[in-house]
Amino acid sequence: MRRLSKVAPDWWDYTTLDDDILNKAASLTVEDFPKLQRKGFTIKMYDTIESFYTAEALEYVKCWIASTSANPIGICGPIGPTEQLPLVASIVNELDLNIKDGHFWGMDEWYVDGREIPITNPLSFAKADMDLCFNRIRKELRMPDENIHFLRADNIEDYSKSFDDIECRIMQGGQGETKHWAFNDPVKREGKYKDNPPSPQEFRKLGARIVDLHPMTLMQNARTSSGGIVSNIPSQAITVGPRETWKAKRVSIWHAGKHDNPFGMRLTTYMISNKIIDSSVPMSLLAEHDEVIFNFYRPAIGTCATEMH
Repeated sequence: MRRLSKVAPDWWDYTTLDDDILNKAASLTVEDFPKLQRKGFTIKMYDTIESFYTAEALEYVKCWIASTSANPIGICGPIGPTEQLPLVASIVNELDLNIKDGHFWGMDEWYVDGREIPITNPLSFAKADMDLCFNRIRKELRMPDENIHFLRADNIEDYSKSFDDIECRIMQGGQGETKHWAFNDPVKREGKYKDNPPSPQEFRKLGARIVDLHPMTLMQNARTSSGGIVSNIPSQAITVGPRETWKAKRVSIWHAGKHDNPFGMRLTTYMISNKIIDSSVPMSLLAEHDEVIFNFYRPAIGTCATEMH
């Protein structure tokens, strides 16, 4: 039987992996990262935070200007990072880009008391997308509301089906401390998964759904969104799943160093490069996707050396 998590014994997570994998990942230097590229897995480095977020914003714009009414194209985007969102609006407005045929999917939302949290809630991801991006785009340029697809408790099936009707050219994301994209967290260590986590094949079948959130995810979101007040963070969410992710032409993950840490960035890069796939590290499943790009803000890669402060 695999060892228990050091963080949450009732859950699966990366601390249940063999030490050999963890130690090899921790030993990687910044110079090693480009060497981990392979067919289907590209690594890009940005030396300034401005160039990093501008490049992320341009992915939205490129998808939207390629879209037509006959061949609709969109991007699925995260809340975390969010710094790219005002830049997207500025680029569209300043260049007078007509993006009326573009589509956008919000990849996740909080779930409380049997429904998604209302868009009036300060924690709402839909609110963040609208406030930081879409409400800043001039109305004569912006896509109609029906082209903006947010997850709700009552539209999960329709949301999932839209990935068959519209080309998701890019699924963009950040990486959380559980090594998730969206809220595809490791599962609880119970029932059929008490001794081993779901196989990659099982995890890949998961579509958009309501999920319980790993304790690490609660701590991370309290840190990034609520000043550390964990009690403010919902324990469930609605998320896009691997099934929709594999319908995206490209998966583009943006590592600014704000949501995960130097070790986490090394671990998933090492596992994807070497096709080490384990659902206790959900991001590692992307090793089987045809086109994955990891984008790094180089100074955030840091070191895994022991430092006392």
